[in-house]
Parts: sequence; structure tokens; C-alpha cells
Amino acid sequence: MNKFIKLNLIIGTTLLASCVASMSPLEVNNTLPTLTKSRFITHAKAQESIEANSCKYLVKGRKYIAPIGFTTRDDLYNGARGIDEWVILDGGNAYVLTNYNWVTVDKDGTTQLIIEFDTMKCE
Repeated sequence: MNKFIKLNLIIGTTLLASCVASMSPLEVNNTLPTLTKSRFITHAKAQESIEANSCKYLVKGRKYIAPIGFTTRDDLYNGARGIDEWVILDGGNAYVLTNYNWVTVDKDGTTQLIIEFDTMKCE
């Protein structure tokens, strides 16, 4: 019985740790591009691409509220799906992440990811 309690404690701690309310900027910037099919472009690269006439902005200031996931990675996955859908609808193939944040949506501390981005068309 003692092993069973320890196992439940380990599983519960692991699940709790995976349900943190946000990710660091580095985690988001490293993870989001792996979850989208659209091309991720940094602000600096976007500016260079505009000046070189290899990219153009299609829509600036797009805001997407991702469906709530079980973990922050699930939130990010849901956000990536939304980005890809908007990029396709806008006729583009790339995006620039301009802002993101997790907001608390209920008294239990449930959080939801809000992503702001620009869509682009690049050669």
C-alpha cells in the first residue's frame, strides 16, 4: 500500500508541474515554430525581408484566443493551429509573433492563451 501512495504522489506532482500557468518567452519562441506549419519569422527577420522585397505584410494585429488545453503546451498547440488557420485564410505562408499572454478565466485559476501576430506572404 505504501508504494501505491508514493506512486500516486509522484504522478500527481508530475501532472501538477505540467499544468503551470505560462511558459517563458524562450520556451514559447522555441516551441511555437515546431507546432505551426506556417513559417515563423522574427521581428528582425521580418524587417529585413520587407526591405529586401521578399515578404509583405497581409494583416497586422491579428489576435487569437486559443481553446483551453490541459497543459500550457496544449494551449500553445491550440494557438499554433489558430495561427495556421488565419495565415491560410489571409492567403499567406508566414507569421510574426507580436505578443502572447495567459489570462486567468475563472476562480479556479484556469488560464487561456491569447496570441497576437501578423500574417505575411513570403517568397
